[in-house]
Amino acid sequence: MPAMAEERLQKILARAGIASRRKAEEYILAGRVTVNGQVVTRLGTKADPERDDIRVDGRRIKLPSRYVYLALYKPRNCLTTVRDPLGRPTVMDFVRDIKERIFPVGRLDYHSEGLLLMTNDGDFAARLISPSTKIERTYLVKVNGLLTPEQEEEFRRGVPLFGRRTGPAKLRLVRRARNPWYEVTITETRQNQIRLMFLHFGRLVEKLRRVRIGFLSLGKLKPGQYRFLTPAEVERFRKLLGLTPVAGARSA
Repeated sequence: MPAMAEERLQKILARAGIASRRKAEEYILAGRVTVNGQVVTRLGTKADPERDDIRVDGRRIKLPSRYVYLALYKPRNCLTTVRDPLGRPTVMDFVRDIKERIFPVGRLDYHSEGLLLMTNDGDFAARLISPSTKIERTYLVKVNGLLTPEQEEEFRRGVPLFGRRTGPAKLRLVRRARNPWYEVTITETRQNQIRLMFLHFGRLVEKLRRVRIGFLSLGKLKPGQYRFLTPAEVERFRKLLGLTPVAGARSA
């Protein structure tokens, strides 16, 4: 890779996948970041990630030599995290053959399944999960009873969760039954949001599967399978997220 110019520390940490820029700023202010052995607590500090020794909690960071972007079908009953202190299954169990240090983008809860993006591109991940980007996420949801037409309209407008109303949602009944299936599309990423939205109407979610993120669909992937995004898919995402094109990405 060509020599890098100096950049703000929080941007370097985000690009390395250490944390979002906002979280990286907290690390800096807390004195957890050093540059060439010196603790840095000023947010305007710049460094060269190729020349300088940059460490977080004593661990040296390096930018990836190439970026990896993949789509995983996360199975049910595993955690969307890099590691679990209790030894429970995580999504990392399904990408052990990937040599690069990748991590999940956003989350799917333990009992949910479906499309999950993974990467080592910190800027890409931070932009994708940022509320400001408003990338749509679509889910198929099985619940234990039909909503009334009035409840459906309230669901679409947004419901109060912990003192703050959810944003507008798309809702479509795709299978009418005693335990019906709905298609739900939202742009927010609040934890357990869809389950809590249905619970607001006294309905329990029995199954939840994410089938699309933006333009990217789950396709023919089976639980536990993954595929690399194509170069065209990577660039389409980066354009949506307001990021510059990337060279040297590992793709399909």
